[in-house]
Amino acid sequence: MPGYREVIRCSQCGTLVPTDIGFDSRCGKCGTDLHACAQCGSFDPGSRFECMQTIPARVSPKNTRNTCALFSARSTVERETTTPRTDDARKAFDDLFKL
Repeated sequence: MPGYREVIRCSQCGTLVPTDIGFDSRCGKCGTDLHACAQCGSFDPGSRFECMQTIPARVSPKNTRNTCALFSARSTVERETTTPRTDDARKAFDDLFKL
């Protein structure tokens, strides 16, 4: 039976990022700022100022670093799988048909 884990992923490229996000944290793969509205758990494009928290003014742009004190990294719960990921498509094809 697979388990579950709570993870934080980069909002731009989807790479796993550390849970301790500081003001100057950046994604190790794509270099996107992690302390940004697009990475926040309160980010909601349908809300006033695109934030579910009560903020006095709109923070713009949403994908660059900001100093919002209400920032909390958006985390998701994912299922842990036991099968290893195959990176080689040819090997996966050969394994499927036992070639």
